[in-house]
Amino acid sequence: MQLSKKNTEISFIIKAACAVFITYLSMYAFRKPFTAAQYSNLMLWGVDYKILLIIAQLIGYTISKYFGIKIISELAANKRTVTLIILMAVSWISLLFFGLVPAPYNLPFIFLNGLPLGMIWGVVFSYIEGRRHTELLGVAMASSFIISSGIVKGVGSYLMLNLQVPEMWMPFFTGLVFLPVLFLGVYLLHSLSAPNEEDIHARTERKPMDIHERKAFFKRFAPGIIFSVLIYVCLTVFRDLRDNFAVEFWNSIGMKNIPTMLVVSEVPIAILVIIIIGSMIFIKNNKNAFFINFLIVFMGGLLLFLSTILFYNQLITPTLWMIIVGFSMYLPYIAFHALFFERWIAYFKIKSNIGFLMYVADAAGYLGSTLVLLFKNFNNTQYSWVTFFTFSAIITSVIIIILSIANYLYFKKQDQLQIA
Repeated sequence: MQLSKKNTEISFIIKAACAVFITYLSMYAFRKPFTAAQYSNLMLWGVDYKILLIIAQLIGYTISKYFGIKIISELAANKRTVTLIILMAVSWISLLFFGLVPAPYNLPFIFLNGLPLGMIWGVVFSYIEGRRHTELLGVAMASSFIISSGIVKGVGSYLMLNLQVPEMWMPFFTGLVFLPVLFLGVYLLHSLSAPNEEDIHARTERKPMDIHERKAFFKRFAPGIIFSVLIYVCLTVFRDLRDNFAVEFWNSIGMKNIPTMLVVSEVPIAILVIIIIGSMIFIKNNKNAFFINFLIVFMGGLLLFLSTILFYNQLITPTLWMIIVGFSMYLPYIAFHALFFERWIAYFKIKSNIGFLMYVADAAGYLGSTLVLLFKNFNNTQYSWVTFFTFSAIITSVIIIILSIANYLYFKKQDQLQIA
C-alpha cells in the first residue's frame, strides 16, 4: 500500500513537471521567435524596427502583469484551462495579423501579442501551487526560462533559412510548429488532480482572492510586501542588465569567442540553482523554509558584492565573476518564483494564492525592465561597460543586502505575533 502510494506520487510529480515545462516552453514559441529575424533596412521614426518590436512587445507584456494582479488572483480553478487557451489564442492571432499587415502598420500587433502572454505564468503556476512538491515543480517550470528562448529562436531561424518563410510570417509559423506541444501541455495540466488533503494540510488551501481579500492581505503585510517587491525589482533589473549587456561586457574586455562564453557562464548557474531550490521540498516545516529564503536573498546580495570587489581588484577572472554574478542573482530570483511566496502563504495559513503576490512583484519588476531596455537603446552616452556593469553590481548588491535584513526583521516580528 505504501509502495503504491509512493509510485502514484512519483507519477504525479513527473506528469506535473512535464506539463508545466512544455506548456511554458510553448509560450516562448509565441513570444520570442521574432527576435531571431533581422528586419534589415526597416526603420520607423529613425529607429531600427526590430528595436521597436522588442519594446512594443515588452510594454504589452508589462501591462499584462498589472492586469494579472486582478485576473490571476481572482482566477477560479474551473476556469484555468479555458483562460489559458484564450490567452494563447489571442497571442497567436496577433502574430497572424503581424504577418498579414505590412510594416510598419503591423507594429501594434506585436504589442497585442505580448499583452496576454504576461499572464501565462500565473495561470500555469496556479495548477501546481499549494502542493508538498511545489518547489520541485516550480523549478521544472523555471528551467524552461533558461532553454526555451534559444530553442524557439532556433526553430524560427530554421524556418527562414531552410523553408524560406518570410520574416514577418516566421513568428506565426513558429507558433504553429509548437501548437501540438502546447496542446499536450494544456491537456496534461487540465488532467492534474487537485491538491489532496495532505497538500492542503501541509501548504494551506489556495483560493481566488477578491479585491477586499487582496486589500486585507496587503494591509496585514504591507512593509513585507514592499520590501519583497523592491528586492524583486532589483533582481529583475539587474538580470536584464546582465542579459542585455553581456555581449558588450565580453567585447569590452577583448573576449573573442562570445557565444561560447555565453553558454559557459550560464550552464553551471542553471544546474546549481535547480538543485538548491528543488531540494527545498525536503524541508517540511514552512516556517524554516520561509526564513531560509531571507538567507538565500542575503547571501545572494553578499556574494554579488564580494565577487564584484574581487573582480574590481583583479583578484578573479571576468569569466568566474560573470558566473558568480549570475548565480548570486538567479538563485534568489528563482526562489521568489518557486519558494518564497509559496511558503509565505503556507506558514501564515492564509487562504489565498500566489498570483496576487507574484503579479504585484512582476508588475514592478517588468516596469524596471522596460526602463532598462529604453535606457539601453536610446541613451547615447558612451560607457565603459566594465565600469558601468561593476558599478551597477555594487549598487544592486548593497540595496539587496539592506532590504533583505529589513525584510527579515519585519517578518521576525510577524513570526512573534503569530506565536503569540
